[in-house]
Amino acid sequence: MQEAVSLRPFGMRDKIGYALGDLGCNFSFSLISNYMFLFYTQCVGLTTENWAWIIVVSKVWDAVNDILVGGMVDHKHLGKKSKSKFMPWIRIGSLLLSAFMLLLFLPVDSFSQAGKAAWCLIVYGLYTTAYTMVNVPYGSLHSVITEDPKQRTSLSTFRSIGAGVAVVLIMLLPQVVYVDNVLSGKRMFLVAAVFALFSFAAIFAMQRMVTERAVRTDTTEKVRYVSTLKSFFTNRALLAITIATFAVVAFHNSSASVNNLVFQFYFRDAGKSTLAMLASYIPLVALMPFASTIVGKIGKKRFIVIGGFGSTLAGLLMLLLPITPDTKGMVLYIAGLMLVNIGGCVFQVIVWAIVADCIELSYRKKGVREEGSLYAIYSFFRNLAQGVGSAVVALSLKVVGYNETAAVQTDAVASNIKTLYIVLLIAGLAILTLAMQFIYNIDKKQEQAFAKAE
Repeated sequence: MQEAVSLRPFGMRDKIGYALGDLGCNFSFSLISNYMFLFYTQCVGLTTENWAWIIVVSKVWDAVNDILVGGMVDHKHLGKKSKSKFMPWIRIGSLLLSAFMLLLFLPVDSFSQAGKAAWCLIVYGLYTTAYTMVNVPYGSLHSVITEDPKQRTSLSTFRSIGAGVAVVLIMLLPQVVYVDNVLSGKRMFLVAAVFALFSFAAIFAMQRMVTERAVRTDTTEKVRYVSTLKSFFTNRALLAITIATFAVVAFHNSSASVNNLVFQFYFRDAGKSTLAMLASYIPLVALMPFASTIVGKIGKKRFIVIGGFGSTLAGLLMLLLPITPDTKGMVLYIAGLMLVNIGGCVFQVIVWAIVADCIELSYRKKGVREEGSLYAIYSFFRNLAQGVGSAVVALSLKVVGYNETAAVQTDAVASNIKTLYIVLLIAGLAILTLAMQFIYNIDKKQEQAFAKAE
């Protein structure tokens, strides 16, 4: 590994460029996380039961696909002209990502139930493959743009900013996609078209702005999946962050659509969900400027544990508060969500820096660079969490009495949906806190040792 002297020094251009990459990915990811379930059950007419098995099958495929693509990224160089082993994959994947994202939101409500299920399964499977072609090499870029731990933390922070910008735009969608408190399929398709264009543009800009500085020697060796799996499962820190991520994605992120249902049926004003989402991201905006400073003082592990523990307590308090279906109750609910989301925001700001640290630890133990493969296994469990979480959410909604064909839910069911959402948030945050406190083993001293070794 050598440093090319002629390369442009790491700076703001790299940070903004890397942020644009996650902005592009999250134009699709956030739209799908928040609205795909609602679109297919309320607009297309897919049953909740069909949605549950489709999303699990799709995510199992997506998870396996992550490992396959990760191995190919590490061992197969696309394009004769490009020196990068990552950018050619991103370039091809971004085109496919935008195309399949658009097809995913076609209003196919005239199809039979079997036709709707087949369309959703096939197109979503193709979409997840395209997303993997972009996201796995994009995530691996983190470790080759810079090897300095502080600079990696800043990249992680800017990546969160990119994702946050996409999420803010998603927050504004209730004002556009709901007509008289009913989700519009035609408007969802138009939004998907705009977001697909923005996604491609942002990822294209990222490719032009970032510079890969850590030179990796290409290898013609076969992909050794067993060896890579051994590296993963013997890396305690990587296991911990994977468990934490699984919990956050499965219970915290995957339940975003439930919050939309809370406003649609409990508070009877879907448009007001914009306020809740905006308030939830206030902690993220407040933390970003100080993330590197806080990490420097207390370390990444302690930062996440403190945030996760505090947010878990806030969630338990929300279950005890009298949140009524009126304006006063809505204000209390939104304020509570803002506190509960602090832990998730802390995690979001520095998670990618932690993943980079874990991958670096593997290299120091084995002396072998496996960025793409290890990131792919991490992404495998992240995507599996999306499938498990989406299925759990869908089936839990059926358990509490949710009827996807009804324009209005009973008061009891609406209240159950509200409680379900809070419980899901608490579950994700509690597991996150426990995994980071008792399993994760890279402390502040080791982080500093990484920095001194560079």
